[in-house]
Amino acid sequence: MTTDPERAGDNSEMESVEDEDDNKSPELFSKILNRPDVLAALQDRNAPGIEVFKFHIANRKILNIIYLIQMQNLPAPVKRRIKALKQLQLVTTNIEAKFYEEVHALECAYYKMCAPLYEKRSDIVSGIYEPTDEQCVWESDDEEEALTNDLKTKVNLEDDKEQKKEESENEDIKGIPDFWLTIFKNVETLADMVQEHDEPILKHLYDIKVIFLESNPMGFVLEFHFEQNEYFSNSVLTKEYIMKCTPEKNDPFSFEGPEIYKCKGCVINWKKGKNVTVKTVKKNQKHKSRGSIRTVTKTVQNDSFFNFFNPPVVPEDSEAELDDDTQALLTSDFEIGHYIRERIVPRAVLYYTGEGLEDEDEDYEEEEGDEDDPDEEDEDDEESSPNNAPPDQA
Repeated sequence: MTTDPERAGDNSEMESVEDEDDNKSPELFSKILNRPDVLAALQDRNAPGIEVFKFHIANRKILNIIYLIQMQNLPAPVKRRIKALKQLQLVTTNIEAKFYEEVHALECAYYKMCAPLYEKRSDIVSGIYEPTDEQCVWESDDEEEALTNDLKTKVNLEDDKEQKKEESENEDIKGIPDFWLTIFKNVETLADMVQEHDEPILKHLYDIKVIFLESNPMGFVLEFHFEQNEYFSNSVLTKEYIMKCTPEKNDPFSFEGPEIYKCKGCVINWKKGKNVTVKTVKKNQKHKSRGSIRTVTKTVQNDSFFNFFNPPVVPEDSEAELDDDTQALLTSDFEIGHYIRERIVPRAVLYYTGEGLEDEDEDYEEEEGDEDDPDEEDEDDEESSPNNAPPDQA
């Protein structure tokens, strides 16, 4: 009987490893439950932010141990057959990885077909190219014109001089001002990143491009193109995302397709006094023995969209563990990078007009039981009302 060459490892080795896991299951389960971070996460399921992230990690580990214990209680012949099924599953997983590699290659090819269209979009936004009347025809024009005329009639704006003045001012408008800044402010995830001091800089952003990395490892680069400005000398800021599409040897069945695992930003050459990613703070320090006080100035990180180009560093060692805070920051960063590549760049005009946001809202539906119960609200109001305070507080 021959062995399929695509199967990783040998049956006897896999059996010994799983038998070893079976023997260690109770011990591992005990260790997991004794970990302070796991206990804290389990005791506080409603904790916000990073604590929720920690809870999911802890909960997943506990479930894995429970499943191992359940496997240990199965009859030996059944366990043996399950191992054979896992061998088949491993081959399937490797085939799936090849599928995703081909999908990525196809995506690269089709993006190249769209690239000239994105280039023309950039020219229109920046004012380099003025589209012809024929190119500007859109099916909703008649409705918009009727609505505009109706509004003008209602607010009595038919004065010829004022109308001519407005038309003259509009002729001086170049391209589509604040195109990408408007998109950033429309999309909630990006709006949370943009601070007030970032907005004057993002007004100079005239294009975002995606460059696909076709080699191994696969990935993509986001290019943010800026006009010459008073804040930094870079004409392009880049953010590179590296993806892996190979099942891990230690945990092959966790594979769900290409996954971003590392990203790299770029150095921003800020002009003097224009770096919005840092701020200076003054602190008073008291001398231990003399008691005298001095004021020192320190430079600390400032909230800014441009921190996006300085992500946490991922160790080269794939086995190295990241602390929970760093892992949470990277997870958020990966999601934003993927979202810009997958949604924002291909459908930019729809996020500018807000139509893209409407499409996303349609992807979600309310779950049963999520609606507010008016009776519960009344009870809450009664409990929080000053007139219903306990006797000793009335």
